[in-house]
Amino acid sequence: ETACRQNRKWMDMGFEPIYISVNISAVQIHQKDFIEKLSAVLEKTQLPPKYLEIEITESIAMKDIDTILKIMDILLEMGVRIAIDDFGTGYSSLSYLRKFQITTLKIDQSFTRDLVINKKDEAIVSTILAIGENLNLKVTAEGVETKEQLDFLREKKCDLMQGYLFSKPLPTEDFEKLMKNPPKL
Repeated sequence: ETACRQNRKWMDMGFEPIYISVNISAVQIHQKDFIEKLSAVLEKTQLPPKYLEIEITESIAMKDIDTILKIMDILLEMGVRIAIDDFGTGYSSLSYLRKFQITTLKIDQSFTRDLVINKKDEAIVSTILAIGENLNLKVTAEGVETKEQLDFLREKKCDLMQGYLFSKPLPTEDFEKLMKNPPKL
């Protein structure tokens, strides 16, 4: 609720709309009233659903797959985005990518960390980016900390990146300053 309220506040302040990602735990997503609670939060905060992205890890997605698939379908019908977080570190079964109704893959920072010095990490990241492109999914690379990583990911047409190269985690006021004057990279 806090994340949705804050995102709505930024929109009301005139900032360009952004989607905000919220990690959801296994306990939360398996609560019987998860969808109702989420709907109530969106209604209460007046945040358009397309500006909320729910992040779940691969391991959560693989438990009780039928239930997760139903929840994903409902979330997408609502307009909420869905990301598989830490992609590549869990089960990574490609057959599940056909089943899951997701919008985003998030490449785990363990692959980004040694990206430009480890040919295997380069191959894995390139493959995940190609999978994302071919399945019409956005791909976010986590843990971008160097210009070399940024350059590699840009060259491979990674959709989104996050990490200390752009900013460390910030309090709300400092993030607003950053949104007014984004870094030039």
